Order: sequence, then structure tokens, then C-alpha cells
Amino acid sequence: MNKKSLDDIYQSYVKDIYYYLLSLCGDKYIAEDIMQETFLRAYLCFEDCSFDGIKPWLFKVSYNSYIDYIRKNKKYCSQNIEIFNESIEYKTPEDLAIENDEIRKILHIVSKMPQKQKQSILLCDFNGLSYKEASQIMDVSLASIKISLFRARQNIRENIERK
Repeated sequence: MNKKSLDDIYQSYVKDIYYYLLSLCGDKYIAEDIMQETFLRAYLCFEDCSFDGIKPWLFKVSYNSYIDYIRKNKKYCSQNIEIFNESIEYKTPEDLAIENDEIRKILHIVSKMPQKQKQSILLCDFNGLSYKEASQIMDVSLASIKISLFRARQNIRENIERK
């Protein structure tokens, strides 16, 4: 793969990293701070990085930065789903009504999941990473990711069917 400039990498992945962090903590200001920390670390390690796996590496750095933030502040971020919904753009009013309701339901279900299931579904289903990449980011086995994803998806299906 050709070497990309740091600006190209930033432009390619900033939204994915931001929404991932926002999904984790639920606070747009904290997500922005952690996102900046992620790209600062990317800048500092830019010369040493392998560009074949830059996206998973950025997700791992962002997750580690999130964990560092939690440890520093010794509290968890609020799980405010409304902040996430404010930043989603829709094409038509009809789409807005349908998608907003569906997204709210799913995000509400995801926010109540155990951390491992939540992480796996955010990485694989929301951000399109492979099972292998997600397992490396979460530092768990491939089988563990598959089980977490299965349980998370099943949890979503069961909750939607109940309602």
C-alpha cells in the first residue's frame, strides 16, 4: 500500500474514530478530547507505523486512550444516547422518522449490554472491522469475539421482537 500522509489518514478515519468513542462514552466533548489524543499518538508514531493495518491500530489506540481517560477520572462516561443522535444526518423527513426510531432502539439496547458485547458490536457491526481486527483491539481470542457478537446480536433481536 502506498504511504499516506497523516492528513489523509486523519480525513479517512476521523469520523469513524469519533463515533466509536462517542458510542463508548456518550459525551461529545470527551469523545473529541480522546479523538485528539488518538491522532496525537498517531502523529508521534507516524514514522514507525505499518500502513496495512492503520484503521485497526487507530481503533486500538482510541480504545486505550478511552481506558486511560476512565482510569484518570475514576468514573465512567455518561451514556447519553441523545448526543449521538444529534450528529446523525438524514436525507428526507420520512427517513428521519423511521431511522431515528430504529437507531434509538438499537442504541438503547447496545448501551445496556455488557462491555465486551458492546465493544464487539461497535467495532464489527458499526465500524466494519473484521473479527480478527476486533479481537486484536480488544486483546481477546477470535472465538471470544465471535461469541460476544453472537450474544450481542441475539440480545438486539430479542429486545426488538419483545417490543
